[in-house]
Amino acid sequence: MIRALTGFATRSPWKVIALWAVLGIAMTVLGQAFLFRATQPSVGEFLPATYDSAAALEIAEEHFGFKPDANPLTMLVARADGAKLTGSDERRIDAEAAKLARREVAMPKTEDTLPMAEDHTQVPRVSPAMTAPDRSFRLLSVELTGNPMDPGMQDLYRAFRDQARAEFTEAGLRTGFTAGLADSVDTADAEKTRSMIIGIAMLAVIVLLHVMVFRSLLAALLPLLVVSVIGGAAAGVVVGTSLLTGIRLDASTPQLINVVLIGIGIDYFLFLLFRFREQLRSRPEQTGRAAAAEVAGRVGTAVTSAALTIVAAFSTLAVASFGQFRVLGPAIAVSVLVMLLGSLTLMPALLAVSGRKMFWPSRGLRREPPEGMAGRVGRRVAARPVTMVLASLALLGALAAGLAGMHTDYGPGGGGDASTAAARTAAEISRSLPAGVSEPTTVFVTASGGGKVATGSLGGLSKALAAIDGVGQVAPAVPSQDGRAARIDVFLTADPQGQQARDLVSGPLRDAVAAHRPAGTEAHVGGTAALFADISSAVSGDLKLVFPVAAGLIALILVLLLRSLLAPLVLMVSVGLGFVATLGASALVSQNLLDRPGVNFMLPLVLFLFVVALGTDYNILISDRIREEMEKPGPARAAVARAVRHTAPAIATAGLVLAASFGSLAVNPNPGTQEIGFATALGIMLSAFLLSIVLVPALAALLGRSIWWPVRPRRTDHRAEVNGYGDTGHFGSAEDKERSVPVG
Repeated sequence: MIRALTGFATRSPWKVIALWAVLGIAMTVLGQAFLFRATQPSVGEFLPATYDSAAALEIAEEHFGFKPDANPLTMLVARADGAKLTGSDERRIDAEAAKLARREVAMPKTEDTLPMAEDHTQVPRVSPAMTAPDRSFRLLSVELTGNPMDPGMQDLYRAFRDQARAEFTEAGLRTGFTAGLADSVDTADAEKTRSMIIGIAMLAVIVLLHVMVFRSLLAALLPLLVVSVIGGAAAGVVVGTSLLTGIRLDASTPQLINVVLIGIGIDYFLFLLFRFREQLRSRPEQTGRAAAAEVAGRVGTAVTSAALTIVAAFSTLAVASFGQFRVLGPAIAVSVLVMLLGSLTLMPALLAVSGRKMFWPSRGLRREPPEGMAGRVGRRVAARPVTMVLASLALLGALAAGLAGMHTDYGPGGGGDASTAAARTAAEISRSLPAGVSEPTTVFVTASGGGKVATGSLGGLSKALAAIDGVGQVAPAVPSQDGRAARIDVFLTADPQGQQARDLVSGPLRDAVAAHRPAGTEAHVGGTAALFADISSAVSGDLKLVFPVAAGLIALILVLLLRSLLAPLVLMVSVGLGFVATLGASALVSQNLLDRPGVNFMLPLVLFLFVVALGTDYNILISDRIREEMEKPGPARAAVARAVRHTAPAIATAGLVLAASFGSLAVNPNPGTQEIGFATALGIMLSAFLLSIVLVPALAALLGRSIWWPVRPRRTDHRAEVNGYGDTGHFGSAEDKERSVPVG
């Protein structure tokens, strides 16, 4: 099947290139146009209905008209001269608010607005909330409906904000906006220039690495172009699948897919390019098309196994209870399958068309390169495997020591730029009102039999809530329009996105609700703090299920690929050590150097999947080459040295590219994204430079051909060494065979 695909691609390259160009452009446009219709902005929608905050959200939607894509905002209005608000000021503020609540806000049309983009034009919901005790400002509640990640929705908010600001300014008042969409837009505006610079820098690093390795502009630029085409097609497939199935994507999924596809796509192209160059050097009489066919057929097996490892790992997320994981896994799995198809068709087709011109103007194809650092490392690893294994284990153990004091932070990962207007407004509000006033914790009460709820019977519950240490204020109970539910807003003194608020909600507050709710009623606690307290429980259970299932599937794929029981065990142990070392190092950096309460709750799972799955890619590549070299006559250690020499440059370059791709997330203003970016970049570097180039080859040198037990590779006749894979290089000459004796 694999050779059939690569063979067709190299026989009819222009047809394959044309088909991918058409599909890539069409699917990219589709993905961009409908992306935000396929994403779910509310993380609460991903919790199973059995959780308390999910039940509260359902009541809010059914009885209080709450919408999953609603964006509640807090608007501060104060006198421009800084004086205290008078009764007349309050009436003027409320009158202006009423005008805003009746006026439609049109979504601006810009040059970047796609023709099929959703129109978010709407009439906002605006209502008075409260006046600060010191009468320094009055707060208004604002609600805009739409996906907050949609650029059109963000433009709509900007239009509303500017319109409201202008009208209140005419009345001698100043305004400020905070929470939700206001935070996102202000942070995005502040980070726009930096994000652009980071993106350009990442691309420049990738191109520079390729130029340094291949000495060719075409070999440097073509991988980026190809990955962009295939990645656009993959995004379109994911978005289209989401729309057809009705399964909404998490807002962070598109960004993660983009990073993953850039990394693995360039990795796979690099694997092909290195082997293609090696083939052309060893067989100068062979045509580029024939060389591409031979290389693609051989490397395609390793690439397919590597891709299926990632697919298997992420597919296990489908068994998670937390919907954010359950959607993320299959989405990335589908994207990787599209990238695999492109790796087996479009990439070989381009190699067949370009041939030796791929490496112009480099003259490296005319001669066998010197041994280089890769050759020296290979000989050293093969000659001193015990030392290399012990040194690797010592380094990994030192990094893993950070696990001893690791804590998990289940916060939503906020913490944007504190200098933005939204952050300054939030700080001004917190000086006069409880920290949780902009994001209250809400207790929803319903009658057990579906009858009416008398708000007068909730006085005892309200008093019990007000008596809890950490509760700053409790609002009066508000009945729903149908009278079948009531809500009580509780304003905490702690930051609703912090650990203290989550502990308060999941402990004393829920205990008080259970003990003091009126007989014959049901009560559920919702809000940001309650939501993330429940997410912590869901994630903890999912980790215990996903880890062993993913590890089992990866091990099964390795057994089928390597036709061995011992080699997969070696690879799984090595990537497992890499995982715990990366997580330990991330905990040390996050908690000790950056003084954060703990690592982001998603980090262990995301890190496990990315580091284990992507790190296994490199292990598969080196193991496949070790097996190939061990099929030749000669000492096993000499085979290991040859494998490292030929494969280490590809692994090192691919590791640097993938680390740069993930590392770009480390400068994101969101702390959770920063941690994921840093940790995955570190994990990939460890996987590439320590596990795949040092530890796994050293273990293979120690175990020899027995590593392939129970099916050891057969040894081919010496004359078969000149087989078109560049094996007549370093260890193919008489001089090299002499060098191989000490490591045998």
